[in-house]
Formats: sequence, C-alpha cells, structure tokens
Amino acid sequence: MAGAVAESPGPAVLEAEQRVRAWAEAQRARGRRVALVTSGGTQVPLEARAVRFLENFSSGRRGAASAERLVGAGYGVCFLHRTRSAFPWARALPPPGPALLDALRVHPGPSVSADPAALPGVVPALLGYQRAKETGALLPLEFTSLTEYLALLRAAARALAPFGSSVMFYLAAAVSDFYIPASEMPEHKIQSSEGPLQITMKMVPKMLSPLVKEWAPEAFVISFKLETDPAILIDKSRKALETYRHQVVIANVLDSRRTSVLLVTKDSESKLSLSNEEIAQGVEIEEKIVSHLQSRHTAFIDKQHSERKGPACSSSELSETN
Repeated sequence: MAGAVAESPGPAVLEAEQRVRAWAEAQRARGRRVALVTSGGTQVPLEARAVRFLENFSSGRRGAASAERLVGAGYGVCFLHRTRSAFPWARALPPPGPALLDALRVHPGPSVSADPAALPGVVPALLGYQRAKETGALLPLEFTSLTEYLALLRAAARALAPFGSSVMFYLAAAVSDFYIPASEMPEHKIQSSEGPLQITMKMVPKMLSPLVKEWAPEAFVISFKLETDPAILIDKSRKALETYRHQVVIANVLDSRRTSVLLVTKDSESKLSLSNEEIAQGVEIEEKIVSHLQSRHTAFIDKQHSERKGPACSSSELSETN
C-alpha cells in the first residue's frame, strides 16, 4: 500500500481517528448519514528541510461547495481539506486584501462591523455555518503534504468503516500522482548553482484500491476524473470503475468543470449541466451533483440491506434532513 508514502501513524493521526469515530457515533445518534469530503491539493516536498515543493493546484471550491450542500441535505460532513483552501461558507467572503478590509468598520469599544452591501453573501453563509457548528454537522480536518493527506484519509476511513453503507466518500481532493521518497530526498535546499534540476519521482500508490477493498469496503465511494481532452474522459472514468470497483466517477473537463459534469457508473452516464439562466441566478453545479448522489446513495443503501436479507434498518430510517 502506501507504506512508502504514508508513514506509521503518529499521535496526531491516531487522535484524529478517535475524533472522527466519536463524531460519527454522534451523527448516527442524530439519524444522519455521514460523508467524508476531501478537498484541495496536496503538496510534495523536494527537500527534507523543505524550501521547494511541487503542488497539485486546487482552490478547494468544489469540495467546499459540496460540503455545504451535503450538510443541507442532512449529512454530517467530515471535511478533510488542504490548509488555507476554500472552506464551507467562508468562501462567501472575499479573499484577504483590500476588498475585505474595505468592507469592515471599526467602532468605539472597540468593535467591528461589516458592510452588508460589500459582503452580499456573508449573512446566509454565517447562518449556515453557525447551524452546522451548533448541530455538530461539520468536522474539519486539515492537511498540507501528501503524506499527511494519505495518513488522515486512512485513519478517517477506518474510523468510519463500522458505519457501513450509510457512509459516503466524496474524494474531490487533487492528489499528487508523484512523490520523492524520504530516503531519496536531499536534506538541504537544492542549490541553483549546481545547474539545471533533474528530478526522478516515484508513483504514488492509488488509495482507491485499499479504501474500497480494505478500509471501508461497504461504503458508497465517489471519485473524480478531470481531463483537458474530452475524447478520453469516459474511457478513463470507466477504466477507473473497472479497476477499483467503486460506485461513481464524476467526470469533468477543465474548461467546463463549473457548469457541466458527467456522473459515470458501471451501467450509466448522467450529464448534469447548468443552463444560462441558472448560471445568471448563481446556481452552482454542486447543487445538482449532491442531489443526484443523494438519490444514488439511498438506492445503494437499500440494495445493500436487501442483499443481506437481515433485519437491518432501511435507508428511510437515516434521516436526510436535520
């Protein structure tokens, strides 16, 4: 597996696993399904005392938007995200800079207020976040490096495995395909005086295989496939489904990823798109993605229960609303 990448779990990872397990128990007690949403890009160091890195670019917008929709649909969401990437509801705020500073006012006391006209989305975003926090529906976990991501993903998956088919894995993070093993990494900063840089990198083991087969074999798993060439998108998505045996691939093309996606399963393809009118109204494609996946997850749970032919509770007992 990722033995060469994900080191033996340290105290922080073990503590995170315990937190996720306790949180998931609380979600089950409230009648919620659980979704683990991964979001943002991973960072791969080029040196042991790292100054230089390779990044998989991702703002984390899709993961954050989807987490908001999943909470709204009645899921408890464990949000495994890259540090300083987009965060649910906080993405309604402008990025740090003049626009944010100009929207804030300091009053005697001192106290701070915001200009609602300058921050049109901040009130509903704050209300949404406060509801999620008060009900415990959002559990954030942060990562920066590839190693941190892999270790936390494994820990969270093991913590959620006992909850079976009621768990959704929504793997929207942009994970590096290549890395440099610690044993092959220079200790100090690579010197430019040594001339052009040549790097040999190893392939990162695919985590879908152990996730589906070992860590959480009964869960409902969604992966993402992003390509720049539409001609290869469906074939690559189907190959992923055949290889890893999970349930859904969300396939998208770089240029149209915010307005159109394909949901690919072993026996179907469903295109979800935003109309010009929906785009003008500020509708996000994640609304349609989550709505579609929620229905598929319900069908998946029902199928799992019927195949067991045991006295398991039906999906209707797992409330889709708070």
